[in-house]
Amino acid sequence: MGASSWEYYVPFEPDLDSALRGLKERVLADGRYYWPLDGQSCPFPDMRSPRPGTLAELDALLAGNEWLQSEGTHSMLDMDRVIAPDEDAEPRTVEPVSAEDLEELTGRDLLTRENVDMIKNLANERWYGRCIVLHDDEGDPCEIYFWGFSGD
Repeated sequence: MGASSWEYYVPFEPDLDSALRGLKERVLADGRYYWPLDGQSCPFPDMRSPRPGTLAELDALLAGNEWLQSEGTHSMLDMDRVIAPDEDAEPRTVEPVSAEDLEELTGRDLLTRENVDMIKNLANERWYGRCIVLHDDEGDPCEIYFWGFSGD
């Protein structure tokens, strides 16, 4: 199938990890993701499973199932957490855009939704996500933009 790109905007909240969790709950509830264990996609009849109803159910299905982990959902559901500024990015993590990267790429210290195309190339590797706090015209934080690639 190949990797899929994804992007989401969520209302601003200071805790990026909490915003990620809320987004994952919304994506799961909306059903807007690929589910490789359904009857048509799953090549292993004994592994077929309905879509999970909760993040805990999704985590339980992922645990120990390397095939499901490698197929992914081609959505934000494939990301585990937002990393801290001093951490190295690992697969399935979301890395916030640093002030240095933002300044270097855009010459700005704040970004609005209208400017996200200036930074989209920061997420170009499968199984990694990025995020940035976007601001309104007055410079106040108003939303968070998550984007990346996942799935196989």
